[in-house]
Amino acid sequence: MSAEARTRVFIDASVWIAATGSPTGGSSLVLDVCRGMRYVAFCSQRVLLEAQTNIRDKFPAEALVRFYRLLAATAPEIVPPATPGQEAQYDRLVTAKDAHVIAAALHDRTQYLITLDRKHLANEAVRGAGLPFQVMLPGEFLQAQYRKTRFVTPSLHSGQALSGLAP
Repeated sequence: MSAEARTRVFIDASVWIAATGSPTGGSSLVLDVCRGMRYVAFCSQRVLLEAQTNIRDKFPAEALVRFYRLLAATAPEIVPPATPGQEAQYDRLVTAKDAHVIAAALHDRTQYLITLDRKHLANEAVRGAGLPFQVMLPGEFLQAQYRKTRFVTPSLHSGQALSGLAP
């Protein structure tokens, strides 16, 4: 399946951070899913830099190696940086610090923005803003995709089997 035909998932820094800290959690499973045939991960360089900075500041040194391994294994497509004008369009919807995430997620027909940031991104205002993608927490995304596929494919993630989400 070509990248164009796969479901496009924008991964926020909070998901990269959580996946680094918890190899068996929902964020890690989202990244596993994005390595499969049905999904392709997207993010921006700014999102990755934010994740890297937080991991370096908040986790032991070996966590940064795990982050780099996750990044290499997931191989997200990197979207071009949003312009200040594109970011400014979303300053009223989210904080200026998070406008870059919305602007970058709008690139190239993204279908989902996955984040753990309930306060600034996964809130009622953003979810109800009429954006052309769904904003979801990792668990919500995994449950929604499970309901869509309904067939079982073995997953190596923590010994779990998840319905058609991973290769």
